[in-house]
Amino acid sequence: MSEVKTLATVWLDGCSGCHMSLLDLDERLIELSSQFQLVYSPLVDRKTFPDRVDVTLVEGAVASVDDLKKIRKIREHTRVLVSLGDCALTGNVSAMRNTVGVQPVLFRVYEENVLQKQIPTIGVPALLDRVCPVHEVVPVDVFVPGCPPSADTIYQVLSELLAGRVPSLGGVAHFG
Repeated sequence: MSEVKTLATVWLDGCSGCHMSLLDLDERLIELSSQFQLVYSPLVDRKTFPDRVDVTLVEGAVASVDDLKKIRKIREHTRVLVSLGDCALTGNVSAMRNTVGVQPVLFRVYEENVLQKQIPTIGVPALLDRVCPVHEVVPVDVFVPGCPPSADTIYQVLSELLAGRVPSLGGVAHFG
């Protein structure tokens, strides 16, 4: 049996669809779990990212100051960083605001169409001027397209990474 590795999953600015696909592995997730220890995830209670992680799956785009800080720390402490899903690869839906700008979006959402007009500032991370895919901010080792990637694709990626191999996704994964 191979050595148990550490695995983390991260949710930046996205819909959590990639994490739903991860959970759709069903019994295969139990099979794989003998090969990894889940050390950080929105699916567990740990609040701080560990000092050393073998593989981190990152879902979502970098859209806020908090996302930027988080992804830089994650990259620093991760051996293999995986961009999981179209938001992490392209910015996808989150990046639609790039053509409009932050202030017009905030005005539309928090002032134009509500009764109590107020743009939140307390407890809400500041938005970046531009939503970025993960690879524009930090180096990425593996790219897994899909909105979301299928459970089969995620299973193949995890199986290969846990076996110490770089996954080949030709013909298996696609955008959208």
